Amino acid sequence: MKPMKFRATDTILPLLLAAAGAVSIVSWIQQGSGRELRVRVPGLDRPAGASAEVAEVQQAPVAGQPVAGDGVPSVVAGQWPGFRGPNRDAISTDSTPLIRSWPDAGPSVLWSLDLAEGYASAAVSDGRVYVLDYDEQAATDTLLCLSLDDGREIWRNSYPVLLTRNHGLTRTVPVIVGDYVIALGPRCHLACWDAASGTCHWLIDLVLEHGATVPRWYAGQCPLVDQDRLIVAPGGEAMLIALDYKTGEVIWKSPNPRGWTMTHASIVPMEFEGRRSYVYCGSGGVAGIAADDGSLLWDSTVWPEQFASSPSPVMVPDGRIFLSSGYGSDIGSLMLKLKNSGERIEAETLFTLTPKQFNAEQQTPIVRDGHLYGVRKRGGGQLVCLDFNGKELWDSGSDKFGHGPFLFADGLFFALDDKGVLTMAEATTAGYKQLGQHEVFPHGHDAWGPLAIVGGRLILRDMTRMVCLNLAQNEKPNE
Repeated sequence: MKPMKFRATDTILPLLLAAAGAVSIVSWIQQGSGRELRVRVPGLDRPAGASAEVAEVQQAPVAGQPVAGDGVPSVVAGQWPGFRGPNRDAISTDSTPLIRSWPDAGPSVLWSLDLAEGYASAAVSDGRVYVLDYDEQAATDTLLCLSLDDGREIWRNSYPVLLTRNHGLTRTVPVIVGDYVIALGPRCHLACWDAASGTCHWLIDLVLEHGATVPRWYAGQCPLVDQDRLIVAPGGEAMLIALDYKTGEVIWKSPNPRGWTMTHASIVPMEFEGRRSYVYCGSGGVAGIAADDGSLLWDSTVWPEQFASSPSPVMVPDGRIFLSSGYGSDIGSLMLKLKNSGERIEAETLFTLTPKQFNAEQQTPIVRDGHLYGVRKRGGGQLVCLDFNGKELWDSGSDKFGHGPFLFADGLFFALDDKGVLTMAEATTAGYKQLGQHEVFPHGHDAWGPLAIVGGRLILRDMTRMVCLNLAQNEKPNE
């Protein structure tokens, strides 16, 4: 093979052309290009006439004035002041005796109400029911205050926000504290309302003011009031923040060293070695934040968000935390145990369960009688009883609930399945026994909103309807 020959023009000509190009660029910069070059700012490349829309996006909305209805608060006593009830554990503390059997027509229906698509559910106090709805015609997040007796509106108030259907529109449960009701809207608007009149005391946009990122299916986190403070997890600048619930003023911000963003999970209080903290599942793992000053006590990346995180962490005695998810093919649930090493709290993994053993996609398991009760996604949604070592004692067999909600009240287990069928059962460590079933929502679907019960009144919903049933023993059942 003959050696290759190179001509001088093979190298000289490209170099000359490159030099000429560089001279042209320098000359163009020195003389000016004929128009001003600016760094691109998102939103400024909108068509002419869109400046007003841009301005609206960059500032928080303003709430309107309350609109009074003809509803009257019920005299029925009892509280279900927020997500999962008085102790945030889905166990009713109400002493009202409940009926143990239902007539063929099912429990008495006290009232029903059409709602926008979603899963936002009720908080109840002083005979009033609070639900954060969405008014599609007016394009507003709308807080409804209803009578527990008949569902009629006592008042409503709202603020403007544009939503598009995103597998439902609404997802959260308000929290009631004293004379205040606090709700987190789909696009992370945090608002405080007067419980009696509906006047808005304050409204914060967590995206604009705290750098939050709206989760993929809108906000699903339910606000927490603990030790007279409002606790929310915006992600972004701070993993968690504590606010004065009366004014909205920031008390502390926790660090967010890993840059985790908001998930659909809610915050849970925890006591460990005499110090109160808040446990939260962020996008990259799970962490504990000190209740007194917002310092980061511990974090772990063994439980990152896999597509979505919805169930809240479950506190188990002796510094243990049970975590579950419906996504992922290897781990369905996991038990952590906190240990104090002297310099730092460490979270070690005690055991993991496969999705076939136990996983939960939406609803948070319940701790009762020294055991865990949860609905497993695999196999259609059986109720499962586990000991704290992850051993299964029993499942509910042919009774399956899909992604539906559940709670305990008066020693009974109540669960709503995906299609709106309500089941009443005895569920103890000894086993599961169905006592009754009734189709509450004919042709129902996506009945996933958390349940609430006060004075024997069970409030439940499917995708577009809310119903209040009377389960109290001292009331007449349907004929």
